Amino acid sequence: MSPRATRHPTHRAAPTPLHALALRAGLLPQWTDAWNQPRTVSDAALRRVLDGLGLPGATTGQCEASRAWLASDDAAHALPPLVTAERGKPMAVPWPHTLPQRAYRLTLEDGAIVTGTAVRGNDDSARDSDGAMLLPAIDVCGYHRLELGDAHTVLAVAPPRCYGVADALRHAGRAGELTRPWGLAVQLYSLRRGAPCGMGDLSALAQCCISAAGARADAVAINPLHAGFAALPERYSPYAPSSRLFLNPLYADPAAQFGQAAVDAAIAALGAGEALAALEARSEIDWIALAPLRYAILRWLWERRETLLPRATLDDCAAFRARGGTTLHAHACYEAIQAQRLADSASGTNHNAAPDWRCWPVTLRSPGDAAVAAFAQAHADAVGYHAFLQWIAADGMARAQRGARNAGMAVGIVSDLAVGADPGGSQAWTRQQEILAGFHAGAPPDLYNPLGQDWGVAVFSPRGLRRHGYAAFLEMLRANLAHAGGLRIDHVLGLARLWLVPAGAPASDGAYLRYPLQDMLRLVALESWRHRAIIIGENLGTVPPELNAALSARGVLGIDVLWFQREESAPADAAEAAHRVPDAAVDTVPAFLPPADWQPDAVGTTSTHDLPTVTGWWAGRDLAWRDRLRLLAPGETLEDVQAGRARERSALWQALCDAGLCSGAEPDPAHAPLDAVLAWLGTARTAMRLVPLEDLLGEAEQPNLPGTTSIHPNWQRRLDADVRALFDTPAVRARADAVRGAKSAARETSAAIRPRTHRTIR
Repeated sequence: MSPRATRHPTHRAAPTPLHALALRAGLLPQWTDAWNQPRTVSDAALRRVLDGLGLPGATTGQCEASRAWLASDDAAHALPPLVTAERGKPMAVPWPHTLPQRAYRLTLEDGAIVTGTAVRGNDDSARDSDGAMLLPAIDVCGYHRLELGDAHTVLAVAPPRCYGVADALRHAGRAGELTRPWGLAVQLYSLRRGAPCGMGDLSALAQCCISAAGARADAVAINPLHAGFAALPERYSPYAPSSRLFLNPLYADPAAQFGQAAVDAAIAALGAGEALAALEARSEIDWIALAPLRYAILRWLWERRETLLPRATLDDCAAFRARGGTTLHAHACYEAIQAQRLADSASGTNHNAAPDWRCWPVTLRSPGDAAVAAFAQAHADAVGYHAFLQWIAADGMARAQRGARNAGMAVGIVSDLAVGADPGGSQAWTRQQEILAGFHAGAPPDLYNPLGQDWGVAVFSPRGLRRHGYAAFLEMLRANLAHAGGLRIDHVLGLARLWLVPAGAPASDGAYLRYPLQDMLRLVALESWRHRAIIIGENLGTVPPELNAALSARGVLGIDVLWFQREESAPADAAEAAHRVPDAAVDTVPAFLPPADWQPDAVGTTSTHDLPTVTGWWAGRDLAWRDRLRLLAPGETLEDVQAGRARERSALWQALCDAGLCSGAEPDPAHAPLDAVLAWLGTARTAMRLVPLEDLLGEAEQPNLPGTTSIHPNWQRRLDADVRALFDTPAVRARADAVRGAKSAARETSAAIRPRTHRTIR
């Protein structure tokens, strides 16, 4: 268990020129680590990050010059293209002029006009300007056009909080229910639906939603379905996508548009029946073998679309492409160019045809280049095919969400937004002005990863976002909320700060970069209400002390994971605790916090995709994997961690006994008290309970083992159960009823609220 970050006294001495530059650039030279200890980024690491941001700081003179450039650049863009505000509160708009007042004109989204006089005042939200023009409160949410003399900007007026679970229940006509809603968390690729697909698809998702709704579930949370690399099937991690603006066509079920007979004809014509059946029979997905087969079927159907699809469906596809505009066209061009270059390389036409756009000819490195337009014209069919794939996938998502709502779910699908995208992928190619080049997102050293983490994904630039009116952030939110009733934001800490790792540097040589948290939370809240979607923030990590309060105030639900919800223990010397070798004879573990005392502004769950299942945790499967793959921390042995897990098992068993759910001797590692754990989760007073499907089925293996790639079957495991009959067995029905917690409703309404416990690191 990791202490929650707290503030430490800081010296008031003037910062060095290097630190002053870092602070001006939004970097944090000092931060608090997972052991609650103050840390300082080394000067060498700080200079490397600053150099990557285009701000040299090798000497005092360079530091001063870089600071002066930042000041002049900010002054030149003092009135950004978009300013956020909150409904019903006076607004501060940064403006470079020194006039004491200025007439303004506000054109609301509905066309109504509001006029008045803005007055100059000093306000913290004015950011780096000498002051701000203060406007009276506006009670209408939306994106309004503000004119101040000859200057203009968009004023994004947000509601005070996000759309919540209670709002979803109210909208579904179920306000006041005694039981709190529950839902499934599924890895979509793992599902089966009785068809030779080789992986779970969007039709399986629709059927899963219907089955879960029959068990009175209100949500199905899924793994990210972001667009991967159609020409590079080996890159199948859902958290390292090509683009977070589009979907992975491998999840599409073309039978929804073409009919099963046409799909069967495609399979027969391609001679793919036996191969698909063999892939379907596997317990793990062979992405490299499966992806070309699925794309071949889609290509066969595309080539015959004019005869296989009715005119109305073809018109719908054309309308989808028109609505997608330049963004969809650019993504389709990227896919087509990459596929062509890889084909040229394979045929020997061009041995240097790298798939990464950063290695393409200079004339192709921007979607607006004339050479890209020429390519699109010369390869119109290939570009059209990739746009068609997005239509099929988006239509499948829309069908699944409609099915979930029609089956009675108040929320329906909860999509997952990855923290970043591959720096060589489509989103980085199309949004170069808003993406930080030369950096990866990651995490500093912590209890689970003593060397830190480099996730290999590119993220937004805070300055780039402000400079372009948060356009890239907004289009991403809208894309992921388009066909969902909720959105889980992976590593939501990134709305406040991100650990930047210069490409090629060790993860420990990174630094935190601040992000405009309040601006981004306001935009999240505004889009949340527009799409009637709940927002869940994955707030596990080295959490800055003010973040959980900020998320809660904005209605972003946190995640309370069983393994990390512990009673507060007596304070200990953090430095000593960080270096202490576990001693099975003397070490104790904090007691598990009863779910009835978990927080109402969170989603309660047993586990996540990065953590062991209940059965696997009880048996120590994760420990065995880490020992086998040499992932234990320095100085740890398998015996050490097994002894620690034994103490944790005893603590959990004691908690279950105290709750009246168990009695007698503690079960051995091979017999997890799964039903009791799920019944315990059912007592959680969180806004929603989410149970991983692996736990509902009693699976021992987890979907992903952090810190591994090919040595563990990450994102490959398939489940044996058919989604059409998920709840047909008495055991699974009983577990679902237990998680729903109907019998504990009376206890929930009267449970006392304890102070919030810390979030722990993942």
